[in-house]
Amino acid sequence: MTAEPDAPEPDYGVGPWPGGKAEWPDDPRYDPDLLAHGDRRNVIDRYRYWSMEAIVADLDTRRHPFHVAIENWQHDMNIGSIVRSANAFGAEAVHIIGRRRWNRRGAMVTDRYQHIEHHDDIAAFAQWADAASLPIVAVDNVTGSRSLYDADLPEKCVLLFGQEGPGLSDEALAAASGHVEIIQYGSTRSINAGAAAAVIMYEWCRRWA
Repeated sequence: MTAEPDAPEPDYGVGPWPGGKAEWPDDPRYDPDLLAHGDRRNVIDRYRYWSMEAIVADLDTRRHPFHVAIENWQHDMNIGSIVRSANAFGAEAVHIIGRRRWNRRGAMVTDRYQHIEHHDDIAAFAQWADAASLPIVAVDNVTGSRSLYDADLPEKCVLLFGQEGPGLSDEALAAASGHVEIIQYGSTRSINAGAAAAVIMYEWCRRWA
């Protein structure tokens, strides 16, 4: 697999640990290189100067029991944004279905802190979800979808999103135990896939987090 380049690190954060090496905290979670040179990563203050491994380990103690899955047939640039939102809302893992390669730019390096799994096709993904006893909730504005206002979002589930434009494939819709849509009030048929994913994840957190 050929990895795509990560987005450049943002130019903000904190400088070297005040007081020099003699004042460094005696805690294995802290990264000596970050303590020495500063931490310019896009992380919350709680994780300043922590190593990436330490951050992932801490997140693993408090991730939420919902997963996020995305069909990847057309190399959708929204996938990175969805991964970023999955990190923000504490998803257990993100599942990429279809093409293994995906555009990471929109993730803003949050994919480093998020568990990401790959499935060759919908059949393989559905088999995994069934083995994990996780219902699949398909998010798309198709006939028969229930409004997010009163739709069932189980505490343990997989939220499945499709491609920008065509939405979910017929195979994906058939594999789901429920279909959910976001009610809209304007003239367009659908909203951006990344925005839709953020809305659904926020609603899950409002109900369960």
